[in-house]
Order: sequence, then structure tokens, then C-alpha cells
Amino acid sequence: MTEIVPKEAEALLSWQGLLQAFEAGHKLPLSDIKDMFLYRGQDTILDRGAWIDGLGALVKVATVFPGNAAKGLPTIYGVVSLFDDKTGDLSALVDFHLVTKWKTAGDSLLSASRLARKDAREFLLVGAGAVARSMVEAYSSVFPEARFTVWSRTRESAAAMGLAVADDLEAAVRKADVICSATMATSPLIKGDWLQPGQHIDLIGAYKPGMREVDDRAMQRARVFVDSRKTTIHHIGELIEPIASGAITEADVVADFYDDPALYTRRSEDEITIAKNGGGAHLDLMTASYIADCWRRR
Repeated sequence: MTEIVPKEAEALLSWQGLLQAFEAGHKLPLSDIKDMFLYRGQDTILDRGAWIDGLGALVKVATVFPGNAAKGLPTIYGVVSLFDDKTGDLSALVDFHLVTKWKTAGDSLLSASRLARKDAREFLLVGAGAVARSMVEAYSSVFPEARFTVWSRTRESAAAMGLAVADDLEAAVRKADVICSATMATSPLIKGDWLQPGQHIDLIGAYKPGMREVDDRAMQRARVFVDSRKTTIHHIGELIEPIASGAITEADVVADFYDDPALYTRRSEDEITIAKNGGGAHLDLMTASYIADCWRRR
């Protein structure tokens, strides 16, 4: 079994390398994925597994304790176990936070690399947490001239990122080329009437029913893409609610990463595109395998 040192491993990684791993992983057979949630009040245990024939298997367990923040403790702990595809042997233990960071940012980076205009310069981050910080690094690898502005519910958290701060969310949305929303919102923050021709929106935050970051009007105005139909359409409020209201239908989801890349693309400079990041366990498996491969080749 390989034990991977997170800080040393991260120095071996690249965003382009991860995107190549994602492209290769989606050419393999469709993954088998299962998620299990356990709840105790506001506390959650998430146990997720994935198996991709030809790549391997993964089990990722996370505990989410929101009350830890008031105690000065991390709100999320976890572990990632990677298993050999041929023997089932435990092949590697990979740091939970390393996998999550690269998987989550890489997922939306792949969408943006395909859907955002090539001349995109103005990037708006909605939310100022760890994911937003990772997205600055990820986007900059593909859009080297990117300029970042951040909006958060509290100005102090936005200012702490060391970027330009937006005080008016509507005005910031209207002027952005790419909008990345990574919040814990349970009701829409971004209104469809604010969106402008040619924009691309990466939605990261909503990960379960009852969570949304954009309204029905936004979903109607955009061409909608997902990383995986299997992990988003019937599982995440961002899709469940507008489908239930009749604002869109399942058929309005244009493509996911398992489809021909020619479908997962921008058709014109003026259209609005939305990509919903579901972050399924199959992407954790592709990411953990990429990290383990880089570590073994070091």
C-alpha cells in the first residue's frame, strides 16, 4: 500500500494533468457509484464509493460538523481509500482534502475550458471559501489573463482573499465573463435577469436537494451542462426544482462529460452557458488515481 504525503504530492500535480486524467477516465466504462448519507441534526456522515472498470475503486468517507467552526475546528474530516482494480487490494491512502480540492476545482475547470469564451478575462467568485481560493489557481492555469473579483455575504471574508471585492452582487454579475458560485445557499443568489450574452456560469455549491444558487430564469436562459447526469439531475436542487416547476426539462441538459466532447461546447459567442458541478465519486476516483500515479512516478 502506498501512503502519500499531501504537501509533497501536491507539488507534483498540474491542472492540465488532471484534465487529461478526466478526459481519459470518461472514455472508460460508465462508473458504478453509490452514496450514503447519515444525519444527526446538522451533522452529516457521507460515505461514497465508485468503481470504474479498468481504473480501480474508491471509498471516500467524510464527516461534516458545522458546529466545529465555533470551536475553532475544521468542519470537515475525511479519508480516501483507493483499491486496485485487478485484485481489490488497498493500493493507496490519499489525503481527503487534497482529493477534494483538486476534484472540485478540476471538475469546473474542465467545464470552463470547454464552455467559457476563449477571451474571457473578468472572473467573479461568488463565495469566499476554500473552493473559491482553489478556483483562482485552477482558472489561471487555462486563462492566464484572468482578473478576479469576489463577492461574499460578509465583506470581511471577501477582503481576506486579497482580490478585488464586489459590494453589489447584481452589478458584479452583469460585468463578469465567467461567474463561479461556490456557496452553501439554499435559495438562489444569482438571478437570470442579471445574466448577459456570452457569459459562462460554473455552479459548485449546491450538492443536495433543497440547495440552489441560481433561479429558474437563469436555467431557462442558458444552455445547461452537467458533469454527470447520474449524479445531478435527480439528486441536486439546482436541477430538481426547475424541472419540477416546469422551467426546464431533463432534455434541456445538453451534455455531460461522458458524451462526445463535441456536444459539450459553446456554439456561439453570445449564448449563455451554465455547468453544474455535481462532484460525483467517479471524479474522486479519477482524481485520487491521478494523484497516486504522480506520486509513484516521482
